[in-house]
Amino acid sequence: MSQYQRLLLIADRTLYHSPALLRAVALAKACDASLHVRAFIEPAPIIHLWEQRVDEAAYQDYLRRYRHWLAEELQRHGGNGLRVTVELIFTTHPMLDILRTIADLNPDLVIKDVNAEPMLKRVFITPLDCQLLRECTTPLHLVSQARYGLPHRVVAAVDPFDPDTQISGLNDAIIQHALALALQCDAPLHLLHAYDLSPAFNGDAPRGMGGWNLDFSEELHESLHQSFVILADRYGVPPERRHFVMGQPVPVIQAFVEEFLADVVVMGTAHRVGLERLIGSNTERALYSVAGSILAIRQPRSSLNS
Repeated sequence: MSQYQRLLLIADRTLYHSPALLRAVALAKACDASLHVRAFIEPAPIIHLWEQRVDEAAYQDYLRRYRHWLAEELQRHGGNGLRVTVELIFTTHPMLDILRTIADLNPDLVIKDVNAEPMLKRVFITPLDCQLLRECTTPLHLVSQARYGLPHRVVAAVDPFDPDTQISGLNDAIIQHALALALQCDAPLHLLHAYDLSPAFNGDAPRGMGGWNLDFSEELHESLHQSFVILADRYGVPPERRHFVMGQPVPVIQAFVEEFLADVVVMGTAHRVGLERLIGSNTERALYSVAGSILAIRQPRSSLNS
């Protein structure tokens, strides 16, 4: 059975060469899945302000031009033979309407282009992509570039030493989704863990423990590596595709993607509150710094309700 039966593409007319559309069409073909294209756009301009109504001719022209663009883009990517539905949704609150659409369609995967937002703007306004990472419970594929329609190399970024990811089953969910995507696309799966031993060398340990020392850091390294090996063995990831790298997660992932030309990085997202929500997650930080695309997997629901 194919990995995906129903795909939802959130289309953006401002991107005339949409990587997400290329990826969505390729996946729909490979999986024989239905493709539902939804464009969430600003309402048609009000022509007669004093009557608060839209000129019907202008409104129909607005719709016609948008539909023509979608038809051209689908044809350009060879999507003519697919089972496709297209709908334009006028909205002033795209986040709410996107979540409603996801709930109504219940897709296996949501696909969307990454909208590059300036860093200064992100300080004051949470971008739509980051909002989706936080709120969307369906696997979310955010595409910034697509060298190929189908991914040629998939990497699962895990943290087997974090108690939260172990208890919630998030690592397993990440690998399972990554493995399913890799098998569907006939692509190799790589497993990556970025570990940070900086506390072992900067004196942050409690004084009662006498501070970190070299022996302790070596023990910690071995423990981290053993957890990683156990996880890799569980899913049969071959040794040459296991990458245990020292460093902060986002820079490590960024360097790995550039070196190995990885097309998709599968990462986890978890429900966050308070300061953690304001700071954001590694997945959010990777969104604007890692080439290719991200497939975000939400922490399993069972752990959220426990």
